[in-house]
Amino acid sequence: MPKAIGVFDSGVGGLTVVRELIRQLPNEDIVYLGDTARVPYGIKSKETIVRFSIENILFLLKQEVKLICVACNTVSSIALPVISSHFRVPIVGVISPGVREAAYATKNKRIGVIGTKATTNSRAYEREIEALDPQIKVISRACPLFVPFVEEGWLNQRAVLDVARVYLKPLKRAGVDTIILGCTHYPLLKAVIRKVMGNKTILIDSAKQAATEVKQILIHQGILESNHKPALSFYVSDGPAWFSGLAKRFLGHSIKNVTRVSLT
Repeated sequence: MPKAIGVFDSGVGGLTVVRELIRQLPNEDIVYLGDTARVPYGIKSKETIVRFSIENILFLLKQEVKLICVACNTVSSIALPVISSHFRVPIVGVISPGVREAAYATKNKRIGVIGTKATTNSRAYEREIEALDPQIKVISRACPLFVPFVEEGWLNQRAVLDVARVYLKPLKRAGVDTIILGCTHYPLLKAVIRKVMGNKTILIDSAKQAATEVKQILIHQGILESNHKPALSFYVSDGPAWFSGLAKRFLGHSIKNVTRVSLT
C-alpha cells in the first residue's frame, strides 16, 4: 500500500504547499495536519515551537508517511535545524528551497524577505542566503497583519494595499529585485505585493519550491507514485469547521472530511 506525504503547519497556510504538491505530484496521497488549537506559532518561544513540532511529526509518523514537509516558515526557521536529524524520514522545510531559487533569480543581489516576526527575527533566511552568496544584501520585514487579512478574505481591499505600502517601503527603497514570500499565507497577496513593488519584482513562492524539492527526493529515493488514485486526509487539533471554511481559499476547492485530533 502506498505511503503518503505528510504535511504540517500551525494552521491553514500550509494548504498553499498542499496545493502545489497536488499540482506537481498528482498521484501522491497526502496527509495534512493543522495545529489550529495552538496557532499562531510566530509568537511562541523557541522551546515551545520545537516541542509542538516534534508532537506534529510524531502524529504524522503514526500515519506511516514516507516524507514530511514542514509547511510553516516559523518551524522551518526555528525548529527544523534542531529536530531534522532526529528522525529517519526525510523532512523538507520551506526556507532552503526558497533561498536557492531567490539567489538564482536575483540580478542585482538585493533580496527582500517578508514573513512573521518570529521568522524575520530568527534571521534564518539571512544566514542561508549568506552561506550561498555573501555578496547578496538581504532586507527583511515582518508583515504581521498579512495573515489575518488573508484569513478574512481581504485580498484586494484598499486597507490591505495601504498596509502593504507601509510594510514594503523599506524593500522598495533598497531596490530589491526579488522578494521571498516567507509565510505560506502570502502567496494569496501576490497581486497586492506586485501593485506596490511593480511587475518587474520577482516573487519567490516557497510553496512551489518546497513541492519541487519533495518531488526530487521521491524520485531520487525511487518512491514516487506514478499510477495511483490519490487520497487527501486532513487533521486539525481544533476548529474543523473553521478550517474547512478557509480551506477553499488556499486550496482552490472545498474539502469535506476534516478530523479533529489530540496532539498531546
